[in-house]
Amino acid sequence: MLASIFVISGIRVLINPGESRIQAARRVTDRFAPLLEKADPRLPTDPATLVRLKAGSDLIAGLALATGHLTRPAAAVLAAGLVPTTLAGHPFWTMAKEERASEQIHFLKNLGLLGGLLLAAVDTEGQPGLRYRTTHAVDRGQRSLSHAVGRSQREVRRAVRTAKREAKIAALSASAARRLPG
Repeated sequence: MLASIFVISGIRVLINPGESRIQAARRVTDRFAPLLEKADPRLPTDPATLVRLKAGSDLIAGLALATGHLTRPAAAVLAAGLVPTTLAGHPFWTMAKEERASEQIHFLKNLGLLGGLLLAAVDTEGQPGLRYRTTHAVDRGQRSLSHAVGRSQREVRRAVRTAKREAKIAALSASAARRLPG
């Protein structure tokens, strides 16, 4: 359900990005275009292409999230793309008072979607996370080592007691053998 809005809007934007969406994207792309050109001159920097690329990533990540394939990375991709979209598309703080309420609702809706995506990005589907598993593996290793040391110490004490008993028996046997006439 969370992915449906990204799949549908991704398809719609790929088919027709719309001039208003491209103009809204300029608020973000104009700031980051020099960074993109500096990183790699082959990267696209025009807003229309970037809007379509984002729509394509929304579509692919949305389908992955909806079908349960690579859900955590898909949710992370969608969350990362939602932040600039929300800032560019719903800047209610810059709007006239009449338009502000509507844009604020859209902004808060996207904020709610972002929260859901972040939860999906960290969800381990009932399985322990990597941090939990590594911490507990180390604990189990330390316990195993401690048990092995304890067993070794007991075995050494047992071997020492057995050796003392055998030495005592051998000494008694030698003493008895010396006393026998022979």
